[in-house]
Order: sequence, then structure tokens, then C-alpha cells
Amino acid sequence: MKKILTIFTILLLVSCKQEKKSDYTPVRGLITDKAMVVSARQEASKIGNDILKKGGNAFDAMAATELALAVSYPYAGNLGGGGFMVYRKNNGDIGAVDYREKAPLAATKDMYLDEEGNVIPGKSTLGAMAVGVPGTVAGVFAVHEKFGTLPIQEILTPVIELAKKGVFVTEKQEKRIAAKQEDFSKANKDSIIFMKAWKQGDTIRYPALAKTLERILENGRDEFYKGETAKTLAKFIQDNGGIVTEEDLAKYQVRWRDPVTFTYDDLRIISMSPPSSGGICLAQILKMIEPYDLDKFGHNTTKTIQVITEAERRAYADRSFYLGDPDFVDIPNKELISDDYLKNRMSSFTFDKATLSSDVSYGNVQVVESNETTHYSIVDQFGNAISTTTTINGAFGSKLYCSELGFFLNNEMDDFSSKPGVPNMFGLIGAEANSIAPEKRMLSSMTPTIVEKDGKLLMSVGTPGGSTIITSVLQTILNVHEFGMTMQDAVNAPRFHHQWLPDVVMMEPNSFPEELIKELTTKGYTINQENSPVIGKVDGILVLDDGKLEGGADRRGDDTAVGF
Repeated sequence: MKKILTIFTILLLVSCKQEKKSDYTPVRGLITDKAMVVSARQEASKIGNDILKKGGNAFDAMAATELALAVSYPYAGNLGGGGFMVYRKNNGDIGAVDYREKAPLAATKDMYLDEEGNVIPGKSTLGAMAVGVPGTVAGVFAVHEKFGTLPIQEILTPVIELAKKGVFVTEKQEKRIAAKQEDFSKANKDSIIFMKAWKQGDTIRYPALAKTLERILENGRDEFYKGETAKTLAKFIQDNGGIVTEEDLAKYQVRWRDPVTFTYDDLRIISMSPPSSGGICLAQILKMIEPYDLDKFGHNTTKTIQVITEAERRAYADRSFYLGDPDFVDIPNKELISDDYLKNRMSSFTFDKATLSSDVSYGNVQVVESNETTHYSIVDQFGNAISTTTTINGAFGSKLYCSELGFFLNNEMDDFSSKPGVPNMFGLIGAEANSIAPEKRMLSSMTPTIVEKDGKLLMSVGTPGGSTIITSVLQTILNVHEFGMTMQDAVNAPRFHHQWLPDVVMMEPNSFPEELIKELTTKGYTINQENSPVIGKVDGILVLDDGKLEGGADRRGDDTAVGF
């Protein structure tokens, strides 16, 4: 098995070259004995870890980390969005919770089309009409009520204190805010806190968000969905031209789902089920590549990239046609991940040349989104594990900010098929299965995943990255399992992505040898390194052979592992 030499520091660009096994110098992430939280911001990871130190479990820490991200990482952390969580309890029980946003009751199939049937630019992405009914607060309370052990006051108090104290601006955050200020001006009638010229090292305080969280602490989940906060939120959205009502908020409920489970070699993969496409697509890709000896081909070699790309091409074609909200459409889950079906899907693949996406439609079975999501993984001292991905879709969501409540609203409605066959803001194409309907959940690529080996917990992993989420999680698992990497090296390694349409292999720039790119181009693959500066920001936890935990916090963000 060939290994990959990876030398990463926060100041250096990625470098990658093939080395002999004896030359491989592994880079380890944070190692802890008992428990760990890995998230997009140090403040959120620390609050989650402090909950564990107090004797709370992974589900208590989930609630704390999720809400702390709403304060410390408004780029994607949220009260105004939604997400998915996959869990594995220490007794081996598994499950998933779907707190994805929903379409408002007044939503219609053609609400983003003009009189001629064309998609109206920006209507599903910017401002109040883009907002779906938020699920985050409901998700947090549902998880805590079912599995939590600490009082909600102990969980919310440090988050409220963080909002009052404020969060320092990192270099990356300064750039993110500056890049979206023009959109903030377009989406909001009045000036908002993020229109200021924030610089690295500044501290942003969130007194309005603190007050909102204090009301939620006092009145519980219903404060957000039926109380003063709900009334304020619904009025704000409608005053800005949106259609979310108090009734929409009052009717919102989470869904407990059965996760997608499957095997790959000696691993058991547990991932998110629809309305996330993540678990099924991950299963399809891994099962299609399982017959090939990737460890012999080598990491990020021509053959390995070909096999993975061709499997991705076929899985994303199926995604576009079959997948949607299972409460509204029938999805052939078992058929899509069956061995016979997937063997037939790969039968047209050859190492000689690329398959054209124009020649790959959805398979013969008898059914689009943002880079700016966020993920966190938690393993507690009791052996429970959770993997959670949460989002407001685009960067800062719809860019619409409720100053009275202190948070951004999502633009999740763009994840529906505004017009079947027309790509959304991230190039993903959907069909009737993902068309808009009242109270329907929009399709997602979020792929929170837990991996077992020999019946024991091995890994919790996930990432933001819109359509690249599935392929980033895939490559991280393969990096550990096939190529023997540490968790940190697996997270840091250069990544590539293909999603059927457009028929382009996206590759992180300055990360792959020119000779490799020439070989792929010769075989008919179109390579794009310019428009893919970041493919996912993976956060993961790996259980080592001695039972200790290794965190992998992606160098591409401000992500941080904290544990004890």
C-alpha cells in the first residue's frame, strides 16, 4: 500500500506527493482519553466539552454546541435554520433526528417562476421569500428531552454568557463578513450589526440574541414556535415580503428517522436518510467502488480518482431524480443501494476513458445547495457518539437579519427544485421528487455519519460543503480505512469532487500534481481547479486502537477540537 506524505500547518498551502511507507510521517490531531468535541469554532467546542466535563452526555453537549455555534459562527451556525443528527449510543443503539426546515403553508410549486415559467434570479436565495420554517430550536429540545441528562439551564447559561461577552473576529471571519456586506444591504431595510467594518481581533457582542436565548431558557421550545419570539419572527419575515406565519412556526415538528446503514469491507456505515441524500449517495458510491483495490492503486492516483469519480457521477444522477422528502414521495431506498443495481450502474465504466455525464441518466429503478453549512462531532466519556450537520444554506443564509431577535434567517427554499431540471445556486439539479409543496422538507446533501468496525465505534465524521459534502465525507473515510491515515491527515488531505452535472471534476488548487491532471485530461476528464478553493471543512473523531480519541479539525476553517 502506498502512503501519502502530508505536511500541513495553518500557514502553509497543502502539499501532496506519493512516498514509500517508510517515509510517511503521520500528523496527529488532538488526542484525549475520554471525550471530545470538534466544531467550526473553539468557543463552541469548549462549551460542548465543558458540558461533558460536568457529567453531561453527548446529547447534552449536542444542544450546547449547536446553540453556541449560533452565537460564535453566524456564517452557518443558527437559530434560523435546521439540520440532521445521527447518533450511536454506548449500547449500540442507533438513530437519527431530522430537524430540517420546511416549506411554509403558503408555498407553491411555481413560486419562484415568472409568467413565462423561468426562474426569477435571486428570489429563492436572497431575502424573506427564500426563508423556510426553521427547525434548529425544535431539534435541540427534541434531542435533549429524549436523551439529555443535565437541566436545560446548565446547557443554555454558558451560551447566553457567550452572546453577552461576545466573540472575537478571526481573519477568515473578517473576510466572510466583508464579502457579503453588499448582499446584507440588499436583503435588509435597515442597517444591521454585520454592516460594520469588522476587523480581525474585534469582538462582536450579541445582546439581542442573548435576550432571545433567555426567553427560550425561561419558556422552553414553545417560546420560539408559539411565544413572543414566534410572533416577532413571523411579523418580521412578513414585513420584509416573506410568507412564513405564526401558524407555520406553531405546526413545526422534528422527525425521528431510521438512518441509512450498510457495510463497506469490514466497516458498518451509519448515515443520514432522506430528506438528506447523504446516506444513500454515500452508500451507492462506496458500494460501487468496493470491488476495486484502492489501497493498491494508491491515494489520489489516476486510477483511484477515476473509480471514485465514475461512482460519484452515477450516484448524483440518481440523487437528482429519486430523492426528496420521504413524507411526500416514495423513495426506493433498498433498491438504490442493492448490490445488483449498483453492479449494473458501474458496468459501463472503463479505465480507458471517462464516461460522459450526458450518457448517464438516472438508473432504471421501479424517484442543490450550499457550501456554507457547518458540522460538529462529539464522543462522550460514556461511549455515546453523535454526528450533526446544521445549516442556514448560503453564507449567512438569506442575508436577512432580524436585529430584534439577533440572528439570520435561512435561504433553504433554494434547496427545492424551483423548476425541475434547472440547477440551483450550487449547480445541483432536481426533479419532481424535490419540487416545492407546503410543509415539505427540501432535499439536502448533509451527511452526518458514524462508522463502526467489529461492532465498536470507530469514527464520527461530517462536513459542510453543499454538493461536495457527500464526496468529502467519502474521501475522509477512505483516507483512514484504505490509506491508513490519521484522522488529522485524513481531514487535511487534498480533495476532489464530481456531481454528474456539470460534467467537471473539481480539484482543490495547488494540491494535485500536473502530471496527474494531464493523465486525467487525456482520458477525457474536464478538470477545474479555479472554482473549488475549498471542498468541505471536515470535522471528525477517530477511536484509536488503545481506546483514546483523535480529533480531526479541518485546516480550511477555524475548526477546533477540544476534549479531556
